[in-house]
Amino acid sequence: MDRLLQFLLNTFIRRGNFRVTTSRGTILTFGDGSGPPVAIHLTSRAAEWGIILDPELKFGEAYMDGSLIVEQGSIADVLSIALGQKSELPQWARPQFLIRFLWRRLQQFNPRKRSRRNVAHHYDLDGRLYSLFLDADRQYSCAYFERPDQSLDDAQLAKKRHLAAKLRLTPDKKNLRILDIGCGWGGLGLYLAEFAGADVTGVTLSEEQHAIANERAMERGLSDKAAFRLQDYRDLNDRFDRIVSVGMFEHVGVNHFETYFNKAAELLKDDGVMVLHAIGRSEGPSVTNPWIAKYIFPGGYIPSLSEVLPRIEKSGLLVTDIEILRLHYAETLKHWRERFLAHREEVERIYDQRFVRMWEFYLAASEMSFREQNMMVFQIQMTKRQDVVPITRDYIMREEQRFRMLEDKRTTPLRLAGE
Repeated sequence: MDRLLQFLLNTFIRRGNFRVTTSRGTILTFGDGSGPPVAIHLTSRAAEWGIILDPELKFGEAYMDGSLIVEQGSIADVLSIALGQKSELPQWARPQFLIRFLWRRLQQFNPRKRSRRNVAHHYDLDGRLYSLFLDADRQYSCAYFERPDQSLDDAQLAKKRHLAAKLRLTPDKKNLRILDIGCGWGGLGLYLAEFAGADVTGVTLSEEQHAIANERAMERGLSDKAAFRLQDYRDLNDRFDRIVSVGMFEHVGVNHFETYFNKAAELLKDDGVMVLHAIGRSEGPSVTNPWIAKYIFPGGYIPSLSEVLPRIEKSGLLVTDIEILRLHYAETLKHWRERFLAHREEVERIYDQRFVRMWEFYLAASEMSFREQNMMVFQIQMTKRQDVVPITRDYIMREEQRFRMLEDKRTTPLRLAGE
C-alpha cells in the first residue's frame, strides 16, 4: 500500500512541499520542496484506499471523518497544493470523471420537488450558522472588492451597488418592478427597494430565507416595497421591468438552462434589463465535484460560458455586457473561512465536530478552486433591444457614485454579523 501511494502521488504532486504519514507510520514526501511545508497523516487503510480509488470524493470524506489529520499547516494549505498542480485531476481518477460526466444530466435533473429538497439541504440549516460567518446583510455570494484591504461588509455593499448600477435604475425611472430570482435572505432586494425606490418581488425555495427576508422587510418598513415569496421561478406569471439573479443559477442544472432563459425572456418587459450573477468555469463543460454534490450542493452545477451563451441566444435575449470577476470570490471565501473558524466552537455546539470539518473543507476547497484553478464569477447583462442600455460602460461608475451618495444619507447604520 505504501509503495502504491508513493507511486501514484508522485505522478500527481510535482510542486510544493508535501509530506504524508501512512497508517503504517511510513513517511512519504512529494513535490519540489517549494513553499511552506504541509503534512498530513492518514490513520486508516480505508482512507488510503479511498484516496487511491476515488480521490475527489474520498479525500474530503477522510477529513470529515478524522481519518485524514493535518499535522502541519491547515486543510486550506493542503488543498492549495492539491489544487495547484498542473493537472486538475490525478491520472488515475480520470475514469471516475468520465463516468460522472456521462451521468451529469441525470444528477442535475431538477424538477420542482427535487429543487426544493436540494435547496433545503443547504439553505435551511440552523440560521445561527450563517450569522457567524457572513456579513451583516447575509450576502451568501461573491463580494466585489474595490480595494485589497476592503472589509467583507463593504465589499458586499459594493457588490449590491455594482449590480444596481448595471440594472439601470436611474432617478427618472420611478416605481420599477424588479424580480429577484433566488433572493436569499432579501439583502439585495431590500437595497433596491430602499435606494432605488423600486417595487421588488423576490422568490426563493428556502423556507428559512423566505421567513427571514419578509421579517427584515417589515423591520425596515419596506414591506410595501419588497415582498418575498416561497415560489419556484418557473411558476411566475407576470412582467417585470428588471430581473436580477445572484448565486441561484448554479442550482438550475444543465438540463434546465433553456427553461431558465426562456422564462426570463417571458417575464422581462420589452424595454427591460436583466443581470445574471453566477459562478462559472473558464474552461469547457465539466462535472460537479462529487464531494460537493453529495454533502454541500446536491443538484448543483457550475457552467462554462460556452454552455450558457447558446441558451441565451435561443431565448431571444441579447447580451449587452459580460464582466468576469476572477479572484473576488477567493477573497470572499477567505473571509468566510476565517470567520467560520473563529466561531468553530459555536458551530460545534449547534451541530458537531464532523459538521465543522465538513464546512471547513467546503470553504477551503471552494476558495482554492478560485485561487488555484479555473473558477470565476460572471455577470451577464441582457436586454431585448439594442438601445435599452448606453453604448459605453462609463454609466456604471456614475451610477455607483450616485448610490454611494444615497448610502451616505442612510440613517440606520449597518450592523456587524451576530449583533
